Amino acid sequence: MSLAASFLFAAAVVGVLTALAAAVPAGVLPAGVLPGGGTRSRVAGIGTALTGTAGAVAGVAAMTGEPFSVALPGLLPLAGVTIALDALGGLFVTVVGGVAVLAGVYGIGYARSRVEQVVVPLFVVAMLLVPAAGSVGTFLVCWELMALTSLLLVVTEHRCRPEVAAAGRWYAVMTHLGFVFVLGGLLVFAAQAGDDTFAALRAAEPAQAVAGLVFVLTLVGFASKAGIVPLHVWLPRAHPEAPSHVSALMSAAMVTLGVYGIVRVGFDLLGGGPRWWWLLVLALGALSAVYGILQAAMSTDLKRLLGQSTTENMGLVLVGVGAAGLFASSGDRVLAGLALAAALLHVLNHAAFKTLLFLAAGSVLHGTGTRDLDALGGLRHRMPATTAAFGLGALAASALPPGTAFVSEWLLLQALIHGLPGAGTAVAVAMPVAVAAVALTAGLAVATFVKAFGVGFLARPRSSAAEDAHESPRSMVAGMGLAGIACVVLALLPAAVLPAIGAATGVAVGAGDPAVSGTVTVRLAGVTGAVSPLLLTFALVVALVAVAGAVRLVAVRRSRRAARLWDCGAGPLTARMEYTATSFAEPLQRVFDNVVAPEQDVDVNHHEESRYLVRAVEYRRRVPERIERKLYQPALAVLAAWGRAGRRLATGSVHRYLGYGFYAVCGLLVLLAATR
Repeated sequence: MSLAASFLFAAAVVGVLTALAAAVPAGVLPAGVLPGGGTRSRVAGIGTALTGTAGAVAGVAAMTGEPFSVALPGLLPLAGVTIALDALGGLFVTVVGGVAVLAGVYGIGYARSRVEQVVVPLFVVAMLLVPAAGSVGTFLVCWELMALTSLLLVVTEHRCRPEVAAAGRWYAVMTHLGFVFVLGGLLVFAAQAGDDTFAALRAAEPAQAVAGLVFVLTLVGFASKAGIVPLHVWLPRAHPEAPSHVSALMSAAMVTLGVYGIVRVGFDLLGGGPRWWWLLVLALGALSAVYGILQAAMSTDLKRLLGQSTTENMGLVLVGVGAAGLFASSGDRVLAGLALAAALLHVLNHAAFKTLLFLAAGSVLHGTGTRDLDALGGLRHRMPATTAAFGLGALAASALPPGTAFVSEWLLLQALIHGLPGAGTAVAVAMPVAVAAVALTAGLAVATFVKAFGVGFLARPRSSAAEDAHESPRSMVAGMGLAGIACVVLALLPAAVLPAIGAATGVAVGAGDPAVSGTVTVRLAGVTGAVSPLLLTFALVVALVAVAGAVRLVAVRRSRRAARLWDCGAGPLTARMEYTATSFAEPLQRVFDNVVAPEQDVDVNHHEESRYLVRAVEYRRRVPERIERKLYQPALAVLAAWGRAGRRLATGSVHRYLGYGFYAVCGLLVLLAATR
């Protein structure tokens, strides 16, 4: 058995044993010897971290030349279980494993619910097995196990807040609708191939119409899991309500498996496809990137903001995947490899900085009891480690040098720009639109995270919760620290992971030489372009030090004395005079007023003695989910009306029910007679 196989199976065994270790004492041990919540948290956290470590090692081994395949025909009825891990699956297994390590360490001090302690290791195992599945049956079983375990984790705190139950219902419906589409597409594909193994699917040559049907069905299902517009409505609900380390697992690891499904089916199993497939993917990605970051820019809920940022980043990844498909369909394997390498590098970068941001948000929630940015502020003095972690994560997510997302978005722009010369009409129209979407998204991301960090962590506290904030336990700080180290390494040395990404890209698009190479300097192969994040960071540091030194040398030395700052006679500033998240976002809201369609209401209350004297004025302004309001609310209204109409059929009369059956059988017989 190869190294990758050994560690993958070790990860599965450790995860299951961890879940049993956290669950069994609750059922079989007397209350007097029942371990406390702290002990269970340590067992669950360490076990989850070990599971993630084994999975990450298996993924790295698969990417560095040790793929494997094993069949276990007796494990499941009918088709059995087939495990096959190659470089493409190994990349996503590594992402899941790395995030699991960070979430496990963090969960030692954070997780207190027994549901979290038992289900999180099983959730990690399910996510590790999804990219390692080698057959349709195995993939669907692991996919559904991932969906069910994540649903249990989302509704962990349903007794505490009604919003949790609502988020659970939305997530349950959307994830299972997505599963139905994936199931339908893969079953149609397997029926054409005559076998459900991925090897048989690769060898099959379905008709163009069948291949298009398979791609569209699976695209809908996988896009739903990735949180792509308009199937994203579950994501900003479920991620804020889940425990924060679970939010990190879902946002940084689980949603990327939707991207894995699109790449695996579209490129590997179907062998590419016509141009319209990838134009559709690129359009969905650009729409999701812009819409997601606009919603994040307007949000005042810290975790909801991060969830909407996930929609944005998965949109950017799909822009790269769609561009790679367009270039591959035109025969340009160099640009196809570059675009897909940019997308896969962004998957890694997003996993690192989104894990850090969600863990920091969980620390804020742990230390203050709120995630409302308008009620925070002043956390840098009371929670310095959390402030540093969130500041680093905000820089990493902002696509500015030396941020983690900078190199992957730079590579994506290089692929899009170099794809313009000699392109057809569709590509010539799509590429500039995609470039504009990526550029607009990058600018809005900077504004969004400046708002989140500046309003939430700096200035004066705007509530008693922020005034009484306290730093998180050491295990939570350690989890954030490890995530921060991952962000710094990926920001300064992205070339360290480029060979592995090149191997995964080769599996998907069949590119020969790596599209990106280099050690310190990242160089593009086949096109002109190079960047050195390490040297760029060094230059920025030197420039800052030089400017600061010059200011100190030029400044005139004078004796210092304490004096009150001039305040125009208005008195000292108070927290009520500071920018809130709502006021900070108002200029952007005005610019994109027609897109976000804000709702506002003004209530004027008068004194009872005189209607001419105003007692209070209340102003409310909110930015609703426009897609939900225009698409989902009418659909839900139709379903509700249908349900109310259906109640009239169920009267409790046995005679009426027998009549329903009689007329149904008669109608079926007439249909069969007419169609034979």
